[in-house]
Amino acid sequence: MGEAETAEQLMRSRYSAFVLANGDYLMQSHHTSTRPLKEKKTIVKWAKSVQWIKLEVTEKVKGTENDTEGTVTFNAYFYEKGKVEMIHEKSTFVKENNTWYYLGYAKN
Repeated sequence: MGEAETAEQLMRSRYSAFVLANGDYLMQSHHTSTRPLKEKKTIVKWAKSVQWIKLEVTEKVKGTENDTEGTVTFNAYFYEKGKVEMIHEKSTFVKENNTWYYLGYAKN
């Protein structure tokens, strides 16, 4: 995967990594200050156990090529144990050394 130029591009590439259960990319694209290395196996196991349906981006704040921070709000739909479930998250991203990273959930 090429370098993400915007926070949304990184968010979408991370969604793809969940669909593919690509734990290495999920860790690499997660900021070192919040990177959940101990949970990597659990995250990969869960990502493989569900059937991903679709991603909807509902809001973006900053996160352009010219910003160093931004948030992306999204809904990710998946089947788990025969039911459609949804993750709703406002994700925070930061750009360091020209590279975007996922920092974590926005506080509000």
